[in-house]
Amino acid sequence: MSTTYLWNPPAVRSLPVRGEAARLPINRLFFVGRNYHAHAVEMGKPVDKASAQLFYFTKAPQTLVESGATTAYPPGTSNFHHEMELVVAIGKPGFRVPADQAHELVYGYACGLDMTRRDLQLVAREQGRPWDLGKDVEESSVVSEVVPMPGRVLERGAITLSVNEQVRQQSDIGMLIWNVREVIADLSRFYHLQPGDLIFTGTPEGVGPVVAGDRIDGHIDGVGDIRLTVGAAE
Repeated sequence: MSTTYLWNPPAVRSLPVRGEAARLPINRLFFVGRNYHAHAVEMGKPVDKASAQLFYFTKAPQTLVESGATTAYPPGTSNFHHEMELVVAIGKPGFRVPADQAHELVYGYACGLDMTRRDLQLVAREQGRPWDLGKDVEESSVVSEVVPMPGRVLERGAITLSVNEQVRQQSDIGMLIWNVREVIADLSRFYHLQPGDLIFTGTPEGVGPVVAGDRIDGHIDGVGDIRLTVGAAE
């Protein structure tokens, strides 16, 4: 017996895959907080890996937009920031996965932007409240096409971001505090990872504000490029 609904359910979110006609359906969006030393310092929260623990936040899949889009400057903020990130696309289920087996879950990689209402995030942080209003922003999870690299762990590669052709973020994914293997293994302690889960692995230093009319361009060696235009506020 077929199920009927009061209105049409949301469409499945998906991303293009390089070299494939089929698209990658999205399940969940996970984000690693403060995973580059220099960014942690610029946010006023230095990280000592020896005593610190990985932490995460999530965004709704409905926040996903593809590279090349123009998105409206969001409401409720006057300090809208860019964060350039390597994104891992999970291709196999896994739970409590050892780090030395984490590569088995990798389907591929993409470039990502975690666009953030920084003023709202910092207010929430200082008051000990959830970050949702600062992070779970409509059209704030921007992702490029996915590049299939089944079973491969990326350990090096320049990561850069420019706004209106002026470089703002410049680092290497080799500077991750917790690398791809460690992130997958740790996250799988808390979640049954599934195909279509995306993991944004953290942003390097140089985050900063954008305004309506700005064009953001990002690049990760060996992965590809990403672009976003910030439109006018609604």
